[in-house]
Amino acid sequence: MVAFASNSLLNRLALGQRSIDATSYTTIRLASGAVTLFAIAYLQSKNNRAFLRGSWTSAALLFTYAITFSFAYLSLSAGTGALILFGSVQATMILVAVRSGEHPSPLEWIGLLFALGGLVYLVSPGLAAPSPLGSALMTAAGIAWGFYTIRGRGSENPLGDTAGNFVYSLPMALAVLLPAWRSVSVSTSGALYATISGALASGVGYVIWYAALRGLTSTRAAIVQLSAPVIAAWGGVVLLAESVSARLVIAGALILSGIALAVTSRTKKA
Repeated sequence: MVAFASNSLLNRLALGQRSIDATSYTTIRLASGAVTLFAIAYLQSKNNRAFLRGSWTSAALLFTYAITFSFAYLSLSAGTGALILFGSVQATMILVAVRSGEHPSPLEWIGLLFALGGLVYLVSPGLAAPSPLGSALMTAAGIAWGFYTIRGRGSENPLGDTAGNFVYSLPMALAVLLPAWRSVSVSTSGALYATISGALASGVGYVIWYAALRGLTSTRAAIVQLSAPVIAAWGGVVLLAESVSARLVIAGALILSGIALAVTSRTKKA
C-alpha cells in the first residue's frame, strides 16, 4: 500500500505541476517498470527460461488503469478522484467475489463500511461536482484495477507475471503516444517522477501486491486497498509539508480500524 500511495504522490507532483503530459507520463511509467522488472526477472530466472509470464489480458487491464488514471486527474480534484477510484475498485472486486461464491462475514461488511466512511470523511473537503469525463475515466481506472487485482490472486510467479504484464503493455502505450506526439511535453522533473513511479512504486510494488494476494480473499484485498489514501495523505504531510489535521487523524483511525476488522475476521462456513 505504501507503493500505491507513492504512485498517487508522484502523479500529483508530475501532472499537478504540469511538468509532463498524461500520455508521456503513462508511457514512461510503464516503460521504466518493464525495463526494471525485465532485468530482475532475467537475473532471477533459472536457465533463462520462461522468465516472462503474464498475459495480454492482464497487460490490457494494467494499461487501461494507468492511462485512464493519468488523464482523469487532469480534470478531477485529488479528493474526488480518490473517492471515485477506490469506490469503483471496491464495487468491482466485491461484486465479483460474491458472484464467484465468496461470502464476506458480517465483520468484513462492518469493516468495509467503517473504511469507506473514513475515506468519504477524509476526502470530503476536496469534493466538488466532478467532470463527467474525468469521472468516467476514473471509474474505468477503478474497474480495470479491480479486475487486474482479481486476476493476480492466482499468480504462482508474481515477478514473472508482473514483468510480462508491463512488457506486454508497452505496445499499447506506444500506440496511444505516437498519435499524440505533437502535444508531448516532458520536463526533467516530470520524466524523473514517472520513472520512479514505474520502476519502484508500480513495478516492484505490484510484484509485492501479487505475492500478497495469495493470502487474501477478494473482499479483504479490496478493503485493504483503502489504506492507500491515508498513507498518501500522511506522505503529503511528510514529503510535501502539508498540514496535519484532526480530519486526517480521525479518518485514518476509521479506515485502519475497518481494515483491521475485515482482515482479522474469519468467515464461518456452514
